[in-house]
Amino acid sequence: MSNSPKICVGVIASAHGLKGEVKIRSYTEFPEDISSYGPLSDERGARSFTIASVRLAGEGMLVARLKGVDGRTEAEALRGIKLYVSRDKLPDAEEGEYYQVDLIGLRAESPEGAALGRVRSVDNYGAGDILTIETSAGGEVLLLFTEESVPEVDIAGGRIVLVLPEEVVVGEKEDN
Repeated sequence: MSNSPKICVGVIASAHGLKGEVKIRSYTEFPEDISSYGPLSDERGARSFTIASVRLAGEGMLVARLKGVDGRTEAEALRGIKLYVSRDKLPDAEEGEYYQVDLIGLRAESPEGAALGRVRSVDNYGAGDILTIETSAGGEVLLLFTEESVPEVDIAGGRIVLVLPEEVVVGEKEDN
């Protein structure tokens, strides 16, 4: 893999059948595209997986044969492994679209242009995307990533605009 950031494009959900096939939950726009990016890796890049064949098995779900995986026991051992690809292997984003990894490191500003910090991560724990903003004061703010709270994403300008709820105040750290 290159030095480009890695993007999670799917996860091995379970073994399928007795001959080593696996079910993969694909995070790509068109699920079967996951096989077109070349070898995939685990999060650390320690293991590589090449998809030999793939077929749709429901919404966002695929059944795949991975090279070198020949039996159910081997396939079961892969359950839960997230599959990554280098960002530079993915197609360019369309106008007005972006990959979440492209948000990491962007300046976070108020609608008035006041610096609030930088985007440290974009996570999803099942209820929607959450931005973690590392504030200039050294703290962090977690914010649900919605059009209301993030009305502007300017990748080319290196910034996002945040509308913080009234309860959230970003400022200097207080001494206790």
